[in-house]
Amino acid sequence: MLTVLITPLYNLFVFLLSVVPGGSAGLAIIALTLLMRIVLYPLFASSIRTQMGMQAMQGEMDAVNKKYKDDTEALTRARIELMRRYKVRPLSAVFALIVQFGLLISLYWALFREGFPTINQTLLYSFVHAPSAVNTAFFGLNLLAPRDLLLAVLVAATQWAAIYLTLKRTNTGPVAPEQAQVRRLQSGFMLWSMPVLIGVISFSFPGAVGLYFVVTNLFSVLQEWIIRRHFKIQIN
Repeated sequence: MLTVLITPLYNLFVFLLSVVPGGSAGLAIIALTLLMRIVLYPLFASSIRTQMGMQAMQGEMDAVNKKYKDDTEALTRARIELMRRYKVRPLSAVFALIVQFGLLISLYWALFREGFPTINQTLLYSFVHAPSAVNTAFFGLNLLAPRDLLLAVLVAATQWAAIYLTLKRTNTGPVAPEQAQVRRLQSGFMLWSMPVLIGVISFSFPGAVGLYFVVTNLFSVLQEWIIRRHFKIQIN
């Protein structure tokens, strides 16, 4: 999978480097990240539709589990019908995460395992031309240097905002008291541990990785804004 992704991503990145002002690697990374997220939006929308569908059908699912608790076959049919009505595709969320993780690894490999900022001409397609110069400085940030504390804090802050909005959307609806306590613990763990983890990762890697995370997180915040205003589950 990574081999299939690395060469196209590398060529797209080099092409963007050749068209952005001054051969700015920062602008090229931002453009590449936005392009990837826009292309993958339908996949993430399907994942979000599944999350919202599971939330909306929870009450009916509890009733079905209670009604058919002694009839496994009828319970399976009823669950499948509920998932069809609410357009729930359980594997979509997992697939979205796998694709995003694969793209991140491929992007890192394409940029930093191929001697960037030196352009590997042997990997370029015939219609892609290397820029005359590559600028790896971006608003005082060295995209090739790790351990930028300010960037790591910015990554953690934007990650926190993205997770907060997601949890605010998904953690709704009545649940039993014991389930509510588990939900609070899980939400608190995700809300505070994940931003710290991603911030530490970005601190350890070159600044280009942190810039990718910031742009991705800001896009996720925008995505949540769109979902809150325009996205509704259609129940047939």
